[in-house]
Amino acid sequence: MTIRTRFAPSPTGYLHVGGARTALFSWLYARKHGGRFVLRIEDTDLERSTDESVQAILDGMSWLGLDYDEGPFYQTQRFDRYKEIIQQLMDQGDAYYCYCSKDELEDMREKQRANKEKPRYDGRCRHLTAPKPGIDPVIRFKNPTSGSVVVKDMIRGDVEFKNAELDDLIIARPDGTPTYNLTVVVDDMDMQMTHVIRGDDHLNNSPRQINIFNALGAEPPKFAHVPMILGDDGARLSKRHGAVGVMSYRDQGYLPEALLNYLVRLGWSHGDQEVFSIQEMIEFFDIEDVNRAASSFNTEKLLWLNQQYIKNSPASHIAKHLAWHMEQRSVDLSAGPTLEQIAELYQERAKTLVEMADSSIFFYEKVSSYDEKAAKKNLNQTSLPLLQDMKTRLSQITDWLAEPIHTEIKVCAEKHEVGMGKVAQPIRVAITGNTVSPSLDVTLELLGRERTLEAIGLAIDWIINQG
Repeated sequence: MTIRTRFAPSPTGYLHVGGARTALFSWLYARKHGGRFVLRIEDTDLERSTDESVQAILDGMSWLGLDYDEGPFYQTQRFDRYKEIIQQLMDQGDAYYCYCSKDELEDMREKQRANKEKPRYDGRCRHLTAPKPGIDPVIRFKNPTSGSVVVKDMIRGDVEFKNAELDDLIIARPDGTPTYNLTVVVDDMDMQMTHVIRGDDHLNNSPRQINIFNALGAEPPKFAHVPMILGDDGARLSKRHGAVGVMSYRDQGYLPEALLNYLVRLGWSHGDQEVFSIQEMIEFFDIEDVNRAASSFNTEKLLWLNQQYIKNSPASHIAKHLAWHMEQRSVDLSAGPTLEQIAELYQERAKTLVEMADSSIFFYEKVSSYDEKAAKKNLNQTSLPLLQDMKTRLSQITDWLAEPIHTEIKVCAEKHEVGMGKVAQPIRVAITGNTVSPSLDVTLELLGRERTLEAIGLAIDWIINQG
C-alpha cells in the first residue's frame, strides 16, 4: 500500500503556522514512508474564499519547501462529483430533504437547552413523505441512531462517539452546494487518502465522516488529530500574538528551515536534539510520537534557531533568501560585493536576514548621514588627524586586502599613541554611518579602495565643516 497524505486548507486567509505545522507533519509522514503528498484547496465557501488567499497558501508552501506530488486540486472544480454522491446517498436512503426553517431550528434548540439536553437536530424531517411547498430544502445525512463510532486516532488512541449523540448533519445547502463534511469524504475517498493528519478541532467531525465513508462502502483513512498551538500566554495562537502567517516570518528575516525546525519540535521530539536537517526530520519523525497536549509558541526559541541556521548554512543558501530582502529595499547589488560575501561576513553575528540586510546596505549605497551620537563621539577634532593619516596610508596600499589594511590601522594607532579602536571607530562611522560593523579590515576589503577613500574623505570634510 502506498501511503497517501494531504494538506487541505481553506483559502480564507494566509497560511498560518498551525496549518503549516499540519502540512509539515503530513509531508514528513509521506516522505518517510515513500508515499505521496497531495495539496487540496477546500474552496467551497464561496463567500470567504479568495484568489489572494489561494496564492498566499501556494506562496507559503513554496517558501517552506513543502513540495507536493499531486495538486493543487480545487473543490470548486468537483461540484459535479459531489452532486453525484449526494444523489447516491439519497437513492440509498442514507440522506433526506429537510424543510426546517431557521426559526424552527432555533426553537428546537431553545427547548433542548431548557431541558438541559445537548442542542442537536432531532431528525423530524427523516420520515417526510412529501415536500413542503415554498421552502428550498437542505439535504441531511441520515446518521445511524444506534451503536457507536470509534476513531482510531494515531495520536490520541481510540476515541469513541455514540451515534445517538451525532445529529443528521447537512451535506447540501438549499442552493445545492455541498458542505465541508461531505466534500472532504468524497475527496479523501476519490484521492485514496490513507492517512489524514489535521488539527484536533476536526476530531468531532471524524465520527460523522466515518459514517459517510461507511454509507459509501469506502474504507476510512487513518486519522491523526494534532493538538493546537498556544501563544506565550497560554491562549490559542492568534493575530494578537504577532506574526502567525507563514510569510510574515519571511518578512521578519527568518529562514524557512528554521521555521520548519521550530514547527516540527512543537509537540514532537527526538531525544534532546534541537536542530534537525530536513533529512533528519524525515528520518526521525513519526506521527505517533506527537504529544497529545497543546504546545506553546516561543518566539525567542524560534529566533535562537534562526540564528543557528544563519550561522551554519552555506553562504549561497543564505544569499538566495537575502536577495529577496535586498529587493524589498531597492538595493542595486551591482554596486558592491556578492550576497554570498555578505552572508559570509555577517553569518556569525546576524540573528535575522532583516538585520543582515539593514546592516549591509552601506556596501551598496553611500552613507547619507551619520548617527548623531556616533558622530559626536567619533567624528571630531580629535579623530580628524587620525582619519587624515589613514586616508593617506590606505591610498598607498598596493594589494587591497584585509591583512595590509589591518597593518596600516595598527601602525597608525602606534604612531599617534592611541588604541586601535580610536582609529577603527571613526573609520567605521565614516563608512557605515554608525559604530557597528563586522571586522573592519575585512569590511574595508569588501567595500573596496575607491568607496573607502571616498567615505573617509567625506567624513573629514564633515568634521572640518562642523568647525
